[in-house]
Amino acid sequence: MTYQTIVYQVNGPLGLITLNREHKLNAIDQKMVEELNGALDEAEGDQRVRVILLQGAGKAFSAGFDLEPGEDADTGNENALREELTRDFNLIMRFWESPKPTIAAVHRYCLGGGFEIALACDLTVAAQGCRFGEPEIRFGSAFVALMLPWVCGPKQTRELLYTGTKDVTADQALDYGLVNRVVPPERLHDEAVQLGMEIARNDTMAVQLTKRAINRSYNTAGLREALLQGLETGIRIETTETDESRQFNDILKKQGTRAAMKWLDERLNTEQTTG
Repeated sequence: MTYQTIVYQVNGPLGLITLNREHKLNAIDQKMVEELNGALDEAEGDQRVRVILLQGAGKAFSAGFDLEPGEDADTGNENALREELTRDFNLIMRFWESPKPTIAAVHRYCLGGGFEIALACDLTVAAQGCRFGEPEIRFGSAFVALMLPWVCGPKQTRELLYTGTKDVTADQALDYGLVNRVVPPERLHDEAVQLGMEIARNDTMAVQLTKRAINRSYNTAGLREALLQGLETGIRIETTETDESRQFNDILKKQGTRAAMKWLDERLNTEQTTG
């Protein structure tokens, strides 16, 4: 495939997927969803590739799913929204369910859907200074794949989701069990590659069967069913309009993400002052 929003390369036993919408902090639009699926198809079908490594170009890993609707987006159609969120969900789960081990190398910002993809990867290496979070609740939006309860404890999960924070540090993420390693930014790529090579040196069948057994344990505990129920909750949140979400989405559509977020911050500051 010829890609526009990502770069795909094979480096020895590693399939390297690089998010490449630098001007948008690698926000994931539907074109990128399509191309990530294509790259995963290539990596999974290539016998040379033993480990899949996901990283982001430019200033950030990913700011999450792109909030700004595309030109053809039917924002008032619930069925269209359900289809879009289901596509997003299926993409996230591909990293979890891929027969080959997946590694995320994250830096600067790892937010929203980008955070969920990193959680779905088997291993995550974070650069010092990286910030994590699921800020969707701040503007009446929702998670796509509710991975957090399965990765860290209930107290941390509730705090991260209820507050909509986007300021979890790399060290906090390590303490919460959200990442495997924290490394200097200049070492991020090399450390992730080294980790991938350590895995790739092992017997391929043994690694893949081990991953399958681990995933089966989670599925036996109800992971996939719970995530699908979570998706339904996310769809309900996205399709239930409030005065606040209506104003936010109107500004988002007419003026873009930056203006919508500025309005949200100003509204919160006004409420705190008048309160």
